[in-house]
Amino acid sequence: MNIIWARSLVSIALLAIACTAIGAIFGVKAALALAVVVLLAQSMFGVFHKQRLWRLLDAPVYGEVPSAPGIWGEIYYRLHKLAKRWHAQVRQVEQQHSRFIQAIQASPNGIAMLDDHDQIEWCNAISELHFGLDAKRDLRQHITHLVRRPEFIRYLNSQQYAEMLIMRGMGEKRQNVLSVQVFPYGDNRKLVLSQDITELERTDAMRRDFVANVSHELKTPLTVLSGFLETIRELPLSESERQRYFELMEQQAARMRHIVNDLLVLAKLEGEGHPPGDHTVDMRAVLCHVREDAESLSGGHHRISADLDDSLSVTGAESEIMSALGNLVTNAIRYTPNGGSVHVHWRSEAGCAVFSVTDTGLGIPANDIPRLTERFYRVDRSRSRDTGGTGLGLAIVKHVLQRHDAALEVKSDEGRGSTFTVRFPASRTTRRHPTPA
Repeated sequence: MNIIWARSLVSIALLAIACTAIGAIFGVKAALALAVVVLLAQSMFGVFHKQRLWRLLDAPVYGEVPSAPGIWGEIYYRLHKLAKRWHAQVRQVEQQHSRFIQAIQASPNGIAMLDDHDQIEWCNAISELHFGLDAKRDLRQHITHLVRRPEFIRYLNSQQYAEMLIMRGMGEKRQNVLSVQVFPYGDNRKLVLSQDITELERTDAMRRDFVANVSHELKTPLTVLSGFLETIRELPLSESERQRYFELMEQQAARMRHIVNDLLVLAKLEGEGHPPGDHTVDMRAVLCHVREDAESLSGGHHRISADLDDSLSVTGAESEIMSALGNLVTNAIRYTPNGGSVHVHWRSEAGCAVFSVTDTGLGIPANDIPRLTERFYRVDRSRSRDTGGTGLGLAIVKHVLQRHDAALEVKSDEGRGSTFTVRFPASRTTRRHPTPA
């Protein structure tokens, strides 16, 4: 400001000197005329720059500083500097706001902001999916006019938000389960957080079913064993009867042992945090072992054939692959009546290693195929027990294949047989070079 006053005083002094000089040469009238002209020019100059200043204040320009002499140049410079600083601050706030919105949009949970009248101020994309909202269309709409579930309306109006609300039948297909909780904030505003817990609910239901199934599967042989022990202890039996009871007891004990062993295998597979290594598996030995087990289980009652590519192999854990493929083949034997046939195929397709087993057994209803790899799931429970199955074999197969990036395909014609196909990816497929003679 001192500089501005100094410049003004200098201008006045120069004008006074000029008028004095002209007055001495041309007379007083000329000096007065010069003073009037200069003052008028300054007045017009001031009006021009005032209008220019108003236009700049009305629509600020952040480019170059407007050029002007004297005090107006100083004013333009200072205003430009101030506007530039404000513009930088506004841009910084806008960038922070944009990053904040992007972070909320990236949240896996639904977030909806309500005003003091429970009208929607903003919601993210996940909240739109959860409640069927449209962030633009439904802005300033009362949320209970859009989410008309009675339990949600009661929860919102109750003002008791310590517990979460569970809402079922949500989402586009009305099949999702949501947990919803309201958090009051600010001036009577509310934050509605929602989370899709459909998978969590399904997993919890599977856990409950698993515990119930394990209890049931172990209870049956334990009941049989207890009955036989009681019979042997209390009844006079001949040696042949006693021997037959012992054999039946041994069968039930073996069944429990198989269940426990399969449970331990499943627990180990699920607990393995690292994927199997890239060691080349001796598939010739694996397939030979699988075939021997199948022939032993069949006891000569089935026609077992194989078409194997001896040079084809995969990388991974040999014991796991042997367990998975062995389960598929023994299942084919168990569910194929005597006199039926089982064919094993090991080949290369489109760079992938493919294992398949085809049987002429009972077949599987189409509705049961998606659930085959669930623990203890059986199409026919009574027949599964008769054949000695634990109900865990295909669950083991699923986990082994997941660990080896492989996929299981099931095709079945009820009453005519089934084909189970395993496809190992090209990244795990190798060729074993023949050993020189």
